[in-house]
Amino acid sequence: MDSFQEVTPELIQELHKSYKEEPKYEVARNSAVKQGLLDSMIDHDKLKGRVHVYNCGVMEEGKPVTNQRSSGRCWLFAFLNAVRIPFIKKFDLFDFEFSQAYLFFWDKIERTNYLLEVFIQTRREPLEERLMGFLLTEPYNDGGQWDMIVNLVKKYGLVPKVYYPETHSSEASRNLNKIISNKLREYCCRLRGMTEATDEELRKEKLSMLKETYRICVIALGVPPTTFDWEYKSKQGHYYKYYPNLTPKSFYEDYVKQVFDVESKICLINDPRPAHDFHRLYTVQYLGNMKEGYPVRYVNLSSDDLKKYAIASLRDKEPVWFGCDVGAHLQRKSGLNDLEVYDTMLHLGVSILGMTKAQRLQYGESLMTHAMLITAVQLKDQSASQVGTVPVRWRVENSWGTDCGQYGYLMATDDWFTEYVYEIVVDKKYVPQEIVDVLKQEAVVLPPWDPMGALASN
Repeated sequence: MDSFQEVTPELIQELHKSYKEEPKYEVARNSAVKQGLLDSMIDHDKLKGRVHVYNCGVMEEGKPVTNQRSSGRCWLFAFLNAVRIPFIKKFDLFDFEFSQAYLFFWDKIERTNYLLEVFIQTRREPLEERLMGFLLTEPYNDGGQWDMIVNLVKKYGLVPKVYYPETHSSEASRNLNKIISNKLREYCCRLRGMTEATDEELRKEKLSMLKETYRICVIALGVPPTTFDWEYKSKQGHYYKYYPNLTPKSFYEDYVKQVFDVESKICLINDPRPAHDFHRLYTVQYLGNMKEGYPVRYVNLSSDDLKKYAIASLRDKEPVWFGCDVGAHLQRKSGLNDLEVYDTMLHLGVSILGMTKAQRLQYGESLMTHAMLITAVQLKDQSASQVGTVPVRWRVENSWGTDCGQYGYLMATDDWFTEYVYEIVVDKKYVPQEIVDVLKQEAVVLPPWDPMGALASN
């Protein structure tokens, strides 16, 4: 075995000598100590001229700007922000919000049931195996994926936010998740002790567990509505409309689905790791929220393909739900995602872009951390009268309130999209039929800890 080299006084002296050879690093140190490492490295030239002007996309975005606060509900916020754009237009509303807490509640219940089924299925697996370690490390969180949204909306519908508003635990979900994670580990322990139990005995035990989870969620989030009377005022303020005795499901089926059908969409990813072929269907083991619902499925394509189909959607004024590594090269205050916004070479003498996109996935440097909504793109002009096809920058509706970016909207450069956007969802009509047909393939199953499932683990 090779010897293990220690850090000796002589080595320290050599390291410090190397640092002192460049006087500019003393300047960088003085700046970083006062301003913080990232703020001291901002290339302010990159912030100049970053105007939110776009020639392709949604003409009227939804209001008000939403805020998920201290929760991991970005996937739900991005989805509901997408749905409300055509909904506001159809019903001539000034502003509107669907209830994020409503889908959040039912995802909690469904996710618990799904995990309990997984615990029953794996109850004879060795506890020391990586699978069980992964499932039990953080069994309960707020994240999710597109097909999980489809499952929730199909089964439970939607409601206006006014009929199921936010609570402290929906806006700050850490303690709720901590309590249910505690119970889920206990439930797993109990179910693993029932190795010889009949199916009837297991289901009876699971029912008692679901009753406890439901009680916790109701106390934290409130009882979700089963019926409501929907009334609204038009943008002009001339009249009211009244729709009595709606169920959340009938509200979606009769009034929302006609402008946004969740089942007409397709989820496309860019996973460039060498072993993961393009034009193949992928899924992640044990990733989901309903045993009887759609499994999470992705069609793997190139980044250029993702951009092409996103642009096709935006040309038709339809926003694009997407998953990305939002914190990578983000200047939060200005709301800019730009590979060059921080000059690390000048200040630190190192580049933080030393790996390819595939390598960042392989070595744990990057993964999907956040879902947002693309509402517009600036395309390079081909002529004075014709909009081009080459994207320059993308307009992004976030769910962090109005303090970040331009009143809550971020700007992402096209180079940043290439490196850190991993997933988009568009209507199937914007992609060729041969790509839609990939959904008919038998999916390649990725392990539960694969980074392509990370958005559902946040």
